[in-house]
Amino acid sequence: MAKILIVEDEPDILELLSYNLRQAGYEVFTAAEGEEGLRLAEEQIPDLVVLDLMLPGMDGLELCRLLKQRESLRRVPVLMLTAKAEEVDRIVGLELGADDYVTKPFSPRELVLRIKAILRRGTAKPEEDEVEGRIAIGPLVIDPTAHQVQVASRTVDLTATEFRLLHTLAQRRGRVQTRDELLEVVWGYQYSGYGRTVDTHIRRLREKLGEACDWVETVRGVGYRFRREPG
Repeated sequence: MAKILIVEDEPDILELLSYNLRQAGYEVFTAAEGEEGLRLAEEQIPDLVVLDLMLPGMDGLELCRLLKQRESLRRVPVLMLTAKAEEVDRIVGLELGADDYVTKPFSPRELVLRIKAILRRGTAKPEEDEVEGRIAIGPLVIDPTAHQVQVASRTVDLTATEFRLLHTLAQRRGRVQTRDELLEVVWGYQYSGYGRTVDTHIRRLREKLGEACDWVETVRGVGYRFRREPG
Protein backbone atom coordinates (compact mmCIF):
# COMPACT_ATOMS: atom_id res chain seq x y z
CA MET A 1 0.00 0.00 0.00
CA ALA A 2 1.52 3.32 -1.11
CA LYS A 3 1.93 6.00 1.56
CA ILE A 4 0.74 9.55 0.81
CA LEU A 5 1.66 12.54 2.94
CA ILE A 6 -0.72 15.51 2.69
CA VAL A 7 0.55 18.89 3.91
CA GLU A 8 -2.47 21.22 3.90
CA ASP A 9 -3.67 23.80 6.45
CA GLU A 10 -7.34 24.04 5.40
CA PRO A 11 -9.26 21.43 7.45
CA ASP A 12 -12.06 20.91 4.89
CA ILE A 13 -9.63 20.29 2.04
CA LEU A 14 -7.46 18.07 4.24
CA GLU A 15 -10.50 15.96 5.15
CA LEU A 16 -11.63 15.77 1.50
CA LEU A 17 -8.19 14.69 0.30
CA SER A 18 -7.72 12.17 3.09
CA TYR A 19 -11.09 10.55 2.45
CA ASN A 20 -10.62 10.24 -1.32
CA LEU A 21 -7.08 8.93 -1.08
CA ARG A 22 -8.01 6.34 1.55
CA GLN A 23 -10.95 5.27 -0.63
CA ALA A 24 -8.44 4.83 -3.47
CA GLY A 25 -6.45 2.43 -1.29
CA TYR A 26 -3.61 4.62 -0.02
CA GLU A 27 -2.22 4.95 3.50
CA VAL A 28 -2.53 8.63 4.39
CA PHE A 29 -0.54 10.84 6.77
CA THR A 30 -1.42 14.51 7.29
CA ALA A 31 0.23 17.70 8.48
CA ALA A 32 -1.13 21.24 8.74
CA GLU A 33 2.25 23.06 8.82
CA GLY A 34 5.45 22.89 6.83
CA GLU A 35 7.69 21.98 9.77
CA GLU A 36 5.35 19.16 10.78
CA GLY A 37 5.24 17.98 7.16
CA LEU A 38 9.03 17.80 6.98
CA ARG A 39 9.19 15.83 10.24
CA LEU A 40 6.55 13.35 9.05
CA ALA A 41 8.26 12.97 5.68
CA GLU A 42 11.54 12.11 7.39
CA GLU A 43 9.81 9.63 9.71
CA GLN A 44 7.53 7.90 7.20
CA ILE A 45 9.41 8.27 3.85
CA PRO A 46 6.15 8.53 1.87
CA ASP A 47 5.70 7.39 -1.73
CA LEU A 48 4.28 10.81 -2.66
CA VAL A 49 3.67 14.20 -1.04
CA VAL A 50 0.62 16.37 -1.76
CA LEU A 51 1.80 19.83 -0.81
CA ASP A 52 -0.11 23.08 -0.38
CA LEU A 53 1.98 26.18 -1.10
CA MET A 54 0.36 28.68 1.26
CA LEU A 55 1.16 27.21 4.67
CA PRO A 56 1.67 28.87 8.06
CA GLY A 57 5.34 29.20 9.00
CA MET A 58 7.42 27.38 6.39
CA ASP A 59 5.65 27.69 3.03
CA GLY A 60 5.26 24.91 0.50
CA LEU A 61 8.02 26.09 -1.83
CA GLU A 62 10.56 26.06 1.00
CA LEU A 63 9.35 22.65 2.13
CA CYS A 64 9.68 21.28 -1.40
CA ARG A 65 13.22 22.65 -1.62
CA LEU A 66 14.15 20.97 1.68
CA LEU A 67 12.58 17.66 0.64
CA LYS A 68 14.67 17.64 -2.54
CA GLN A 69 17.83 18.33 -0.50
CA ARG A 70 17.34 15.28 1.74
CA GLU A 71 19.08 12.19 0.38
CA SER A 72 16.30 9.91 1.62
CA LEU A 73 13.52 12.09 0.21
CA ARG A 74 14.86 13.63 -2.99
CA ARG A 75 13.24 10.94 -5.18
CA VAL A 76 9.84 11.20 -3.47
CA PRO A 77 7.48 12.81 -6.00
CA VAL A 78 5.68 16.01 -5.00
CA LEU A 79 2.28 17.15 -6.25
CA MET A 80 1.69 20.81 -5.44
CA LEU A 81 -1.87 21.86 -4.61
CA THR A 82 -2.55 25.58 -4.36
CA ALA A 83 -4.87 28.49 -4.98
CA LYS A 84 -1.98 30.32 -6.70
CA ALA A 85 -2.94 29.77 -10.33
CA GLU A 86 -0.48 32.10 -12.07
CA GLU A 87 1.80 30.38 -14.57
CA VAL A 88 4.91 31.80 -12.89
CA ASP A 89 3.91 30.07 -9.64
CA ARG A 90 3.55 26.74 -11.43
CA ILE A 91 6.92 27.14 -13.14
CA VAL A 92 8.69 27.99 -9.87
CA GLY A 93 7.17 24.91 -8.25
CA LEU A 94 8.21 22.65 -11.11
CA GLU A 95 11.72 24.09 -11.14
CA LEU A 96 12.05 23.22 -7.44
CA GLY A 97 11.38 19.60 -8.34
CA ALA A 98 7.59 19.19 -8.15
CA ASP A 99 6.22 16.48 -10.45
CA ASP A 100 2.82 18.05 -10.94
CA TYR A 101 0.84 21.15 -10.00
CA VAL A 102 -2.93 21.29 -9.34
CA THR A 103 -4.82 24.51 -8.65
CA LYS A 104 -7.79 25.00 -6.33
CA PRO A 105 -10.68 24.45 -6.74
CA PHE A 106 -9.93 20.95 -7.96
CA SER A 107 -11.69 17.70 -8.76
CA PRO A 108 -10.81 14.98 -6.20
CA ARG A 109 -11.23 12.37 -8.93
CA GLU A 110 -8.78 14.16 -11.22
CA LEU A 111 -6.29 14.58 -8.39
CA VAL A 112 -6.42 10.86 -7.57
CA LEU A 113 -5.86 10.08 -11.26
CA ARG A 114 -2.82 12.34 -11.34
CA ILE A 115 -1.40 10.73 -8.21
CA LYS A 116 -1.88 7.29 -9.75
CA ALA A 117 -0.10 8.46 -12.91
CA ILE A 118 2.85 9.86 -10.92
CA LEU A 119 3.22 6.69 -8.85
CA ARG A 120 2.93 4.54 -11.97
CA ARG A 121 5.81 6.45 -13.57
CA GLY A 122 7.97 5.82 -10.54
CA THR A 123 7.35 2.07 -10.33
CA ALA A 124 6.68 1.06 -13.92
CA LYS A 125 9.17 -1.34 -15.47
CA PRO A 126 10.21 -0.92 -19.09
CA GLU A 127 8.03 -2.63 -21.66
CA GLU A 128 9.49 -5.82 -23.06
CA ASP A 129 10.24 -4.21 -26.40
CA GLU A 130 12.18 -1.46 -24.59
CA VAL A 131 14.51 -3.81 -22.74
CA GLU A 132 17.19 -4.09 -25.35
CA GLY A 133 20.07 -3.15 -23.06
CA ARG A 134 21.53 0.26 -22.51
CA ILE A 135 21.25 3.21 -24.88
CA ALA A 136 24.73 4.68 -25.41
CA ILE A 137 24.97 7.92 -27.38
CA GLY A 138 28.17 9.94 -27.22
CA PRO A 139 29.02 10.52 -23.54
CA LEU A 140 25.45 9.63 -22.52
CA VAL A 141 24.44 6.17 -21.29
CA ILE A 142 20.82 5.37 -20.40
CA ASP A 143 20.18 2.09 -18.59
CA PRO A 144 16.41 1.43 -18.39
CA THR A 145 16.70 -1.72 -16.28
CA ALA A 146 18.85 -0.02 -13.62
CA HIS A 147 16.92 3.24 -14.08
CA GLN A 148 20.26 5.04 -14.28
CA VAL A 149 21.82 7.71 -16.48
CA GLN A 150 25.51 8.50 -16.81
CA VAL A 151 27.32 11.29 -18.64
CA ALA A 152 31.05 10.66 -19.20
CA SER A 153 30.93 8.01 -16.42
CA ARG A 154 29.28 10.50 -14.01
CA THR A 155 25.97 9.32 -12.58
CA VAL A 156 23.19 11.86 -13.14
CA ASP A 157 20.54 12.06 -10.42
CA LEU A 158 17.19 12.26 -12.23
CA THR A 159 13.65 12.10 -10.90
CA ALA A 160 11.38 9.37 -12.26
CA THR A 161 9.70 11.91 -14.54
CA GLU A 162 13.00 13.28 -15.85
CA PHE A 163 14.29 9.76 -16.54
CA ARG A 164 11.15 8.77 -18.43
CA LEU A 165 11.28 12.02 -20.43
CA LEU A 166 14.91 11.47 -21.45
CA HIS A 167 14.38 7.77 -22.18
CA THR A 168 11.33 8.51 -24.33
CA LEU A 169 13.20 11.11 -26.40
CA ALA A 170 16.27 8.86 -26.80
CA GLN A 171 14.14 5.93 -27.92
CA ARG A 172 12.56 8.15 -30.58
CA ARG A 173 15.86 9.60 -31.65
CA GLY A 174 15.61 11.93 -34.63
CA ARG A 175 11.80 12.17 -34.40
CA VAL A 176 10.14 15.38 -33.23
CA GLN A 177 7.85 14.92 -30.22
CA THR A 178 5.19 17.56 -29.58
CA ARG A 179 4.53 18.77 -26.06
CA ASP A 180 1.12 17.09 -26.08
CA GLU A 181 2.67 13.77 -27.13
CA LEU A 182 5.24 13.98 -24.35
CA LEU A 183 2.58 14.89 -21.79
CA GLU A 184 0.55 11.84 -22.75
CA VAL A 185 3.46 9.38 -22.93
CA VAL A 186 5.63 10.62 -20.04
CA TRP A 187 3.06 11.98 -17.64
CA GLY A 188 0.48 9.33 -18.50
CA TYR A 189 -2.32 11.87 -18.54
CA GLN A 190 -3.63 14.46 -20.99
CA TYR A 191 -3.20 17.96 -19.54
CA SER A 192 -4.92 20.69 -21.47
CA GLY A 193 -2.77 23.82 -21.65
CA TYR A 194 0.11 22.37 -19.62
CA GLY A 195 2.79 22.53 -22.32
CA ARG A 196 4.98 24.68 -20.11
CA THR A 197 5.28 21.72 -17.74
CA VAL A 198 7.27 19.95 -20.47
CA ASP A 199 9.41 23.05 -21.09
CA THR A 200 10.29 23.33 -17.41
CA HIS A 201 11.25 19.66 -17.12
CA ILE A 202 13.33 19.85 -20.32
CA ARG A 203 15.21 22.86 -18.96
CA ARG A 204 15.91 21.08 -15.67
CA LEU A 205 16.92 17.91 -17.53
CA ARG A 206 19.41 19.81 -19.70
CA GLU A 207 20.98 21.41 -16.65
CA LYS A 208 21.56 17.99 -15.11
CA LEU A 209 22.95 16.48 -18.33
CA GLY A 210 25.76 19.05 -18.45
CA GLU A 211 28.00 18.39 -21.46
CA ALA A 212 25.35 16.10 -23.00
CA CYS A 213 22.60 18.74 -22.87
CA ASP A 214 22.85 19.56 -26.59
CA TRP A 215 21.56 16.11 -27.52
CA VAL A 216 18.07 17.33 -26.51
CA GLU A 217 17.08 19.76 -29.24
CA THR A 218 14.23 22.30 -29.27
CA VAL A 219 12.18 22.38 -32.46
CA ARG A 220 10.62 25.84 -32.29
CA GLY A 221 6.85 25.93 -32.46
CA VAL A 222 6.60 22.13 -32.38
CA GLY A 223 8.34 20.40 -29.46
CA TYR A 224 11.58 18.50 -28.82
CA ARG A 225 13.82 15.98 -30.52
CA PHE A 226 16.80 13.87 -29.53
CA ARG A 227 19.53 14.46 -32.11
CA ARG A 228 20.82 11.69 -34.33
CA GLU A 229 24.25 13.31 -34.42
CA PRO A 230 26.04 15.71 -32.03
CA GLY A 231 25.10 19.36 -32.47
